[in-house]
Amino acid sequence: MTVRRSAAALATTAVLLGAAAPVAVAPVAVAAPSPSPSAELPPGLYGTTDPTYDGVWRQSLAFLAQKIEYVTPSAQAVDWLVGQQCDSGAFTSYRDASKPCDASTVMDTNATAAAVQALVELNQHREAADNGADWLKSVQNEDGGWGYNPGSPSDANSTAVVIGALARTSVPISEITTADGKTPYTALQSLAIPCGEKDGGAFAYQPGKKGELVANADASAAAVLGLMGRGMAVGDANAVKDPVCRKGDDLTAEESAQNGAHYLAETLAASPYLNQPPMPGAEDSAPQPDFGNTADAVVALAASGHKDKAAASVEWLEKNSKDWARQGGPAATAQLIFAAHATGADARSFGGVDLVKQLNATGPSPAATAVPSPTPTGAQPSSGTSSDDSGLGLWWLVGLGLAFGAGIGFLLSMRRKKQQP
Repeated sequence: MTVRRSAAALATTAVLLGAAAPVAVAPVAVAAPSPSPSAELPPGLYGTTDPTYDGVWRQSLAFLAQKIEYVTPSAQAVDWLVGQQCDSGAFTSYRDASKPCDASTVMDTNATAAAVQALVELNQHREAADNGADWLKSVQNEDGGWGYNPGSPSDANSTAVVIGALARTSVPISEITTADGKTPYTALQSLAIPCGEKDGGAFAYQPGKKGELVANADASAAAVLGLMGRGMAVGDANAVKDPVCRKGDDLTAEESAQNGAHYLAETLAASPYLNQPPMPGAEDSAPQPDFGNTADAVVALAASGHKDKAAASVEWLEKNSKDWARQGGPAATAQLIFAAHATGADARSFGGVDLVKQLNATGPSPAATAVPSPTPTGAQPSSGTSSDDSGLGLWWLVGLGLAFGAGIGFLLSMRRKKQQP
């Protein structure tokens, strides 16, 4: 999912050409023709770089990562995100919120899906989250999936992040059907490379010009989560047998997800990290490690019951990702927190770095920070489905009150109460 926001230059070119052509190896952000942000960034926004292509995305990932580490973002930061939503329920990548959305506003399915997930996890502004989910359902493609922008061809990454958003708002994915009965799972499974073929079990980002499917590791990681109906910030699942690649034309969504996990496990067994796909014209250059996509693969393996297959990759990330996360800003740091959370690593001491502190420093001071459990593998609490719009949810009010009055025993017990979905 990281590459979807890493090609700002290509996105700028696409806008100048007036086209939103898909890229074979990864989705490219198509920015709305809104005014460039001023030198002074909007109050409440996380990060210090130009938010034109990723403002909503990075804000949402920051909130998701904070939530699973018991941090409540400031009301100012949450208000900024909610203020980015259009009346239709959709979000753009970033917009000047002082001007209303109109027919020229370019909606972003990925930003909308990420914002929906974040608002549900925060247990705030549930109506805004539901409106976003309703909009996502309204722009489903005929093949059952979603593209980066409404009407663009479906791709694995966009379809998967939308599934995660709809699942978090308790929408049964199998019931989201097109006129001819296709579901989001149908769209993802159509991008799966059959077992027995080269790169069997992997998923393509999109079909090629002739319908060919080319394995894409990040699309595969996204598809695994999507086919399991999971969001980006997930805990690990119960361990299952080593993944195998099942053949057949009538595989269930779970079986297709396990095929994807098999491909990822095999790929990371050969090398603990993934490489960035070569940019056009640079095929002969030395491959560069892709930290974000490696973190995505770790989350997918852990969520599908194969945390052991991700252990070497987590160790590699702990040793090598420090500079990348610091330079990459809130979204990059959040991805590492997701990987740590999914595998039971300590996000507050990840390769000697306190990722939570690093993330908090990229935005306004949090409204509250609870002391975490000393056991990072403890189960996480569910945010529930309340529509409470207050700055602090009920859980925080109760937890903080008890923390002041009787220590943090209640917080520790809540951490282990149940696994976050």
